[in-house]
Amino acid sequence: MEKGLISVDRWSEGSQVYFLTHLHSDHTNGLSSTWCRGPIFCSRITAKLFPFKFPNFNLSLLRILDIGSWTSISPLSPSAGSKTIVQVMAIDAHHCPGALMYLFRGEFGYMLYTGDFRWEITGKRAQIGRTMLLNALEGHRLDILYLDNTYCNPSYYFPSREVAAQKVVDVIAAHPEHDIVIGIDLLGKEDLLVHIAQALKIKIWVWPERLQTMHLLGFHDIFTTQTSSTRVRAVPRYSFSIETLEGLNAMRPTIGIMPSGLPWVVKPHQVNGSRFSSLLSVSPHKGKQLLNSTNPIVIEKLIRNSEFVERSHEYIYSIPYSDHSCFDEIKEFVRLIKPLNMKGIVSSSSCYIDPLYHLAHLFSVTKPLRIRKLLPQQLEKFKKKERDESVDATKPGYVLGSENFTEAGWKRIKSGNKNFLAAHLSRVSVIRHSQRGAKLVKDDFPA
Repeated sequence: MEKGLISVDRWSEGSQVYFLTHLHSDHTNGLSSTWCRGPIFCSRITAKLFPFKFPNFNLSLLRILDIGSWTSISPLSPSAGSKTIVQVMAIDAHHCPGALMYLFRGEFGYMLYTGDFRWEITGKRAQIGRTMLLNALEGHRLDILYLDNTYCNPSYYFPSREVAAQKVVDVIAAHPEHDIVIGIDLLGKEDLLVHIAQALKIKIWVWPERLQTMHLLGFHDIFTTQTSSTRVRAVPRYSFSIETLEGLNAMRPTIGIMPSGLPWVVKPHQVNGSRFSSLLSVSPHKGKQLLNSTNPIVIEKLIRNSEFVERSHEYIYSIPYSDHSCFDEIKEFVRLIKPLNMKGIVSSSSCYIDPLYHLAHLFSVTKPLRIRKLLPQQLEKFKKKERDESVDATKPGYVLGSENFTEAGWKRIKSGNKNFLAAHLSRVSVIRHSQRGAKLVKDDFPA
């Protein structure tokens, strides 16, 4: 795709048409109530939530896309000076309310931008997504995949949200005399809260802004702001802390539940001489048995029979309820659509590894990747830089230039050296990147 036409989740100048995958703040960095650079395509739910997120925004700039149908746009080609036709289809990203993936097609071929997505292996919803995507491709190969690589590492494995939600219910039911505090964001995890409310036949307390969001999403009878109405409270994630829970326990027995695939770091804590783990996540040994099977049904059965609940503090349970795909789900997704090229949209996490490092073997490339030849002095400079620098997980293991891979980078992929980069990763040091998004440009990858 020619530069200067389309941007997804990136709000700087230089594009004619903009696409928003969903309203989480790391995808709206740069977007504001006064933004006026061009039309924004989004889902119907996102458009409904827009005024709440951006008061006084000019809503005439929003263009609603319905899931599963092609829409044509005609931006002006900077090089030809004439209009070019780009078609786009919105596909449910299964991440949070209103979240979309975007499939583009045109003279450049087929291009998919997943945004944040959860591609669960089992379930009716997953099957609908598979069918829609494959039907839209009509047998064509996907030329470029922009992938949510948040958990694109074999270290990350967690159950379906249905299984994880039941684990949350089990923890709550096992503490009938306790108040319950659940850490969530302003958007997302609604299905989890609804499942808890229905399973336990209770209402759930949320803070006032969250109640507005719930009402906009059509939930009117399940949530309340009256603390006396329920013992289960969903609180902003930023307020979820050991200090807060210790304060609450000084008044009444309380436990906290953090539903997330992301590891959380807390201070080591001792209770009656017993030291709790400092990592609020599923321990690595609990998932190793899953790696011995490639059958999705077997994997799901093993997960159901495992606890997948980590009590990492006297007052805190961490349960891997994630709205992002785990590694096995990402692998299944890439194997299904077999893209010719791929680029991760998460590029500044401390655990970042380019998805090609783990997934390149799944590609069925119909034409060989061209290796960018470096001049001898350039190659020596590149090698020297590698020798001088310690491994930094925020940098890809090979150089993806504006044209092609470097020789050194491609050799690393082919070598299968599992110690490269991965040896220095720490699950404790994970942080989310501050900004995502991409300008869709044809020379991001080899021709």
